[in-house]
Amino acid sequence: MRDQRYSTFDAARRLAASWSAPRFWSPPRQQKIGKLTGAAGQPRGSFMQEKFAMRSLDRPPRSKARSPIPLALRLCGLLATLALAGCQPNVLDPQGQVGRGDATILIDSVAIMLAIVVPTGVVALAFAWWFRASNTRAIHLPEFEYSGQVEMITWSIPLLTIMLLGGVAWIGSHELDPAQPLAAEAAPIDVQVVSLDWKWLFIYPAQRVASVNRLVIPAGVPVHFTLTSASVMNAFFIPDLGSMIYTMNRMATDLNLIADKPGEFLGESAMFSGDGFADMHFNVEAVPPDQFKAWVEETRSSGGKTLDADAYKELSKQSIKVAPFVFSDIEPDLFQKVLTQALPPGPGPKPGPVVDADSWLAWCGGK
Repeated sequence: MRDQRYSTFDAARRLAASWSAPRFWSPPRQQKIGKLTGAAGQPRGSFMQEKFAMRSLDRPPRSKARSPIPLALRLCGLLATLALAGCQPNVLDPQGQVGRGDATILIDSVAIMLAIVVPTGVVALAFAWWFRASNTRAIHLPEFEYSGQVEMITWSIPLLTIMLLGGVAWIGSHELDPAQPLAAEAAPIDVQVVSLDWKWLFIYPAQRVASVNRLVIPAGVPVHFTLTSASVMNAFFIPDLGSMIYTMNRMATDLNLIADKPGEFLGESAMFSGDGFADMHFNVEAVPPDQFKAWVEETRSSGGKTLDADAYKELSKQSIKVAPFVFSDIEPDLFQKVLTQALPPGPGPKPGPVVDADSWLAWCGGK
């Protein structure tokens, strides 16, 4: 076997020496041939090294010019990072009890998964480096088929990861149940929410006022939301305070949130609902309790419109980018009428022209 290996290499050397036409070979290729033929007199290495040496004859010379694509991709990644630096980390910078719980679940879940992802990446790189072609110390086992110990390790680690993630999600979801009242010294206030096309209606039943695209709440006081939809299904979300929840026709969902301190936050629709979805935002103002009472008194004494059936029907029509405004009084049980559709939903989009399918197909056939 050893003599056969050497004879193979000698045949390659003689073949390389016979290729002497300069018009077919560039100087770098001739240098490779010279190195290969000159190495014939030296002590020969392994058969794989000789094989790689012969195979290098067929490779084109490498160009030293670098492609600009990797550099462009790096610059794009840097610019994207700088652009995201201007975004507010609402979910990871919570301003309330529920938001902190949501952030804890998110961080714990990522940490548990990174405990698997990071070692897996390190081991993959270590395997690639150790079993490289030039490492003669690496032991190869081509006949290896099965190992019970390896199987136990590779399956037990993902199983434990799933159990940990499931435990974190199970415990956290029960502790942060949206319908569960929050523990606080102050009594909660009630706010009824109706999602419309494409705006938000907030009704304060105890204070007998209402607002559109503006939510004013007292800081440090739990807020109990009762939500429904007078249009398509939607999603109510205040990232700083936590817990997104859906709004649906003929259904009322409960949500309890609290703001620890005064501040202004962004509220938004988190589910696509039509043409005005992108602008379906509302302002959230957490103010001291005394300032909240002053706002209620100012709104009631402003002499504004009353939110009754007629005003609601006008409000339910589709509109985009509605500026915030208030109602100084509300009709009793208006939210219940919206929930049971005693007050019908908005008219929705205007229907387009009706096209007869047979006529359209006949017209297409004539074309």
